[in-house]
Amino acid sequence: MLPEGGEIVGPAEVIDGDTIAISGLKIRLHGIDAPERDQSCFTENGTAYPCGISAHRALEELIASHELQCKGDTTDRYGRLLAICYRGVEDVNAEMVRSGWAVAYRRYSEEYAAAEKGAKDGHHGLWQGYFQMPWNWRNAPETRTAKRNTPDCNIKGNISGNGKIYHTPESLWYSRTRVNEQAGERWFCSESEALAAGWRSPRFD
Repeated sequence: MLPEGGEIVGPAEVIDGDTIAISGLKIRLHGIDAPERDQSCFTENGTAYPCGISAHRALEELIASHELQCKGDTTDRYGRLLAICYRGVEDVNAEMVRSGWAVAYRRYSEEYAAAEKGAKDGHHGLWQGYFQMPWNWRNAPETRTAKRNTPDCNIKGNISGNGKIYHTPESLWYSRTRVNEQAGERWFCSESEALAAGWRSPRFD
């Protein structure tokens, strides 16, 4: 249901890193995408952490004790209002991207692309380490089963903000890379297998 005049004002409850609710109306922050609540990401040294929860907390801290003004005139397939929300004059959607806890959802809008570049260049939030884009994480087949690490299948298929990269035991990053199968990462038995599956070798510039 669309709010009258395409605008709703009030205190908000955070559902996840890009979804809130005001007076029971669910609102999807337009033009951005945040990690899912059960998504894991990686620090620079390869340690996994619950980035979906981190994004949720970042949005909670951003809007805590504030009344929001959300403007939108369309809904998504789940019936959520697609809106840009403001805390005073501050664009909440933009701030989530600037802080690095959400990314620009270019499939629907280029409005926050510059904010994302700033976060990436500044190594803020998610950009401090490595992560799978939320839309790719959501689309990873749940039935995919990764090979377990064995002497013959010891190539690590990692997914980060730089894409799908495989690491052989000779790789500089091999010992620091962790394979998170729940995030769609996997083990490979050969480089040709990794390449065929869409992974690439690391680039050392």
